[in-house]
Amino acid sequence: MKDSKKIITWIIIIILIVSVIILGYFLYKKNNEVELASENLYNNNFYELINYVQNVETYLAKSTISTSSEHGAETLTYLWREANLAETYLASLPIESQELEKTAKFLNQVSDYSYSLSRKNIKGAELTDEDLKNLEDLHVYSIELKNVLNQLATDLEKGNTSWKDLTSKEDDQFAQAVSLNLDIFSSLEENFHEYSGLIYDGAFSEHLTTTIPKSLTGENISEEDAKNKAKEFCGNENIKEISSSGLSENADLTSYNLTILTNDDKTISMAVSQKGGEIVYFNYNREILEESLNYEQANIKAKEFLNNHGFPNMKETYYLNENGAVTINYAYSQDDVIIYPDLIKVKVALDNGEILGIETTGYLNNHTERDISKNVISIDDAKKTLNKNLSIESEGLAIIPTEYKTEILCYEFKGKVKETEFLVYINAENGNEEDILVIYNTPNGTLTM
Repeated sequence: MKDSKKIITWIIIIILIVSVIILGYFLYKKNNEVELASENLYNNNFYELINYVQNVETYLAKSTISTSSEHGAETLTYLWREANLAETYLASLPIESQELEKTAKFLNQVSDYSYSLSRKNIKGAELTDEDLKNLEDLHVYSIELKNVLNQLATDLEKGNTSWKDLTSKEDDQFAQAVSLNLDIFSSLEENFHEYSGLIYDGAFSEHLTTTIPKSLTGENISEEDAKNKAKEFCGNENIKEISSSGLSENADLTSYNLTILTNDDKTISMAVSQKGGEIVYFNYNREILEESLNYEQANIKAKEFLNNHGFPNMKETYYLNENGAVTINYAYSQDDVIIYPDLIKVKVALDNGEILGIETTGYLNNHTERDISKNVISIDDAKKTLNKNLSIESEGLAIIPTEYKTEILCYEFKGKVKETEFLVYINAENGNEEDILVIYNTPNGTLTM
């Protein structure tokens, strides 16, 4: 009897131990899941913060050289919005400190100041030298903030730090790193004004009609015709199998989506337009061996490819070098005028010069021979509109697209203010400032924003 009681007691103890272990395991697992979900949320919010701080830096740079009240108001309004969003994502990070309050105040001041200056521009007033100096100072701080955030992103990716470390009371490296000296703001705050609301007129609806592809001609082709076009493009002898997922009717161009299996079991993705059977998209990912070509050699390969496939007179603009391949943007050139809407992207392998990809949507949608106006102001008159601090490096005519799906003939001026490179577009017919882009020269290529 005693033995049976002992056995029952041990069974109960074992059951309790097992229950505790199981409960502990599930609590541990649940805790890990919660931590992982939190980590993912913090990562997402942090990278959103980086994105908006990058935009703040870009718009601050543009605002320092704009000479047009209308364009300046647009740039400053975008700056106001991006700074607000950056502040929102900064507040969502799980870090509380007096240091971070300084960074939040920096973003808040950028938002408030750009808002007040945009209202000034909207009313037709020009920015003063003091306004521009303040914007330049804010731009310097925005670069510092951007660089610190990018370094932290690198540390997170490499595992050198984690959100657990960063949220620790003993570890305030993040807060200290992104804290900013607020002395600059004392001179700005007295310039802030209260407004009852921001009214910004967006695009007019009549300008937002769908573009009819200008470069697609001929009849609609069948799915089988599209496969034959793909075989012709890739070389039938290289193809083991080709399949189609049908038409992508909601894309920019109605196209047949094809998947090609090569003889060496590599996969190629491809899209062929239904109208005219043109190659819209082609991408072939393979391992890149040791790089032996430079950008200039890759550019020659890409231009030969474009000429051989019916795309002459294409001029290289910007490029990105990534994972052993360089992707080069080409714009059509007509009578020495760069036609930026007619865009083609070509990806070239840097081990042997093989063409790994092409994307022709911009060209197929927009390409046509333009009747380029001769009734333009002189380039010297266009220069009078430029910011006096812009040191011009190159100049020429270009046609640029607008958000209203129209085009404008402009003088394109490439130049520098201090260490920042810009592209400034002055309307060639009336001298208005139409757009400003910031050029970023990175180790992987040249980009614009």
